[in-house]
Amino acid sequence: MAAHWLTPDERRAWLALYALTSLLPSSLDAHLFREARITLFDYHVLAMLSESEDTSLPMSELAGRSAASLSRLSHVVKKLEARGWVLRLPSSSDGRVTTATLTPAGLGMLTDLAVSHVAQVRSTVFDALDRQDVADLERVGRKILRGMDSAHWILSDGEAAAEAAVAGGSTEPPLGDAADAGGAEDGSATGRNGGSAQPQLRGSGQ
Repeated sequence: MAAHWLTPDERRAWLALYALTSLLPSSLDAHLFREARITLFDYHVLAMLSESEDTSLPMSELAGRSAASLSRLSHVVKKLEARGWVLRLPSSSDGRVTTATLTPAGLGMLTDLAVSHVAQVRSTVFDALDRQDVADLERVGRKILRGMDSAHWILSDGEAAAEAAVAGGSTEPPLGDAADAGGAEDGSATGRNGGSAQPQLRGSGQ
């Protein structure tokens, strides 16, 4: 098979993407560890629970939303449980299923931490971009993600919101990572609670 080398433009784009995906997680990890002694993955797990109904998810679904194996997730949830932020309990509808639940203490910690995390995401990523850059970043990111995992929950989340907008529904952009909330003007942790009793606190970048 003949080699299909990258063009100069493709090589520059690839190297920029590689550098970004190498540096960004470690930068956000360092900030979260300084603030709360947690990792970006820990934050994402807590944020996924904060957005779920009753702040609970089956461990298998939480693993899917965290792009993690059950074994890795179990290790992290055990650590978060020891800090009083998460509880693991049998499902009320199926005792064979274990659910992870965000505790009031975990939600309070996450709400406070979201303020500085969103500020860090904004200063690291979005302050240097204009509106078209942000739209292009989302478009390209989703296109690459669709080729890797067409069933990824982020894709269905965004497509549902887009379909609602086309049909004359809400014009609000889909809820995304904590970075989405950086433009908050209402004084809430994320600026987009949509009337929910729970703040929307996604944090992976995803």
